Amino acid sequence: MITGVYGSTITAYLTLEEKRIDTSKAKDKIRYLFKFTNDMTKTVKYCYAEKTTHNDRYVKCEFLHDTNDDLYMYKINFKPYGFWKYEVYEVSWTGAVAISAGNSPTTEDDVLPVAGTHGIVQGKVEEGKVLIQETSGSEQVRYTQHTETTTNYLYTDH
Repeated sequence: MITGVYGSTITAYLTLEEKRIDTSKAKDKIRYLFKFTNDMTKTVKYCYAEKTTHNDRYVKCEFLHDTNDDLYMYKINFKPYGFWKYEVYEVSWTGAVAISAGNSPTTEDDVLPVAGTHGIVQGKVEEGKVLIQETSGSEQVRYTQHTETTTNYLYTDH
């Protein structure tokens, strides 16, 4: 499970390297397209992971918070807070890697014309859950704690 706080960079360590599909390509020719689906609203968002660092068994992936989603700039807005399902798709290039419009698939079903600078979705390599917590101090629901008394009282904001 990936956990993060709304408004901050989210870092995930995932076992993507040992599940890699296209092992004929060098690690620097592989990127990961994430599909996020909100559990409550079923909203779907796509985002490439920024700063993918490959190790022998895992890949470190980072996502930048922004109030506007940007598939190519690694930015995502995880509102509403709560649980999201994630799916990770491996994308490989034969030429120069270009995370940009026209060069990078936008969904797992996107097929680009054959070219070295066009990424190819190899398949799904992992899925799981993401928990996005509210930023401390800006919770949607806030509780006021009152000292216990011997008489029953109903507290209101007025």
